[in-house]
Amino acid sequence: MKIQLALDRMEIGDAIQLTRLVENSIDWIEVGTSLIKEYGVSSIKEIKKAFPTKVIVADIKTIDNARYEFEMCFNAGADVATVMGVSPYVTIDTCMEVARRFDRRVMIDLLNTSEEQKKELMNYSEAIFCDHVSKDEQEESGSRNLGVDEGLLFADSTRQIAIAGGITLESLAALKQKLNPSVAIIGSAITQAKDPADAAAKFKQVIFHVEGV
Repeated sequence: MKIQLALDRMEIGDAIQLTRLVENSIDWIEVGTSLIKEYGVSSIKEIKKAFPTKVIVADIKTIDNARYEFEMCFNAGADVATVMGVSPYVTIDTCMEVARRFDRRVMIDLLNTSEEQKKELMNYSEAIFCDHVSKDEQEESGSRNLGVDEGLLFADSTRQIAIAGGITLESLAALKQKLNPSVAIIGSAITQAKDPADAAAKFKQVIFHVEGV
C-alpha cells in the first residue's frame, strides 16, 4: 500500500519544506486542490521539480473542461490528475484519453456518487478510484467514516483503490486489514502533527507491521 501525502492550505515553499521532512516515509505527493486554486499549476511544477522521482498527484477535481485542465496538469509534471465521478461521462472519457496520450493516470473521485454511478464508473478499468470523506464532512459535521462499498469497489483485486478522509494510525491499520486499498491518502495527521517526520514514519510502520514486513 502506498502513502499519498496530501498538501493543502499552505504556501508552496512550506509544502516543499514539509515534504522534505517526510519524503522517506511517503510514496506519492498530492498537490492539493487549495494549492492549485491559490497558486495555479506553478504549485505542480515546483513540487515536481523538488521531488522528480515521486509520483505527483494533481488534485484538480475536474468536472468540466477536461482536455484543457488535464493537459495543463500533465504538462506541469503531474503523473496523476483527478476527475469527479459525478462529471458527465464525456468528461471522464476525455480525461482517460488525455492520460493515455501522456502515459499518465486518472484518479476518479467518488465523492457524492450514487451506487448506480459507481457501478458505471467501474468500467474505467485503467483508473484509480478514490473513496473519501470530504473536508466539510470531517470539519463541519464531524463524520469520519469512509463510505466504501466493499463488494463493489474491492471485488476486483486488480482495481486500484485509494481511500482518504481523516485517516489515523488506528484507522489505517483497520482499513489495511479489512479492505487492503492500494493507496492511503493522508493529510492533516502528518502535515499538522507536532513532528511530521515521526508521524509519517509511524504510518509507514503500521503498513509494514500489517503486511508482516
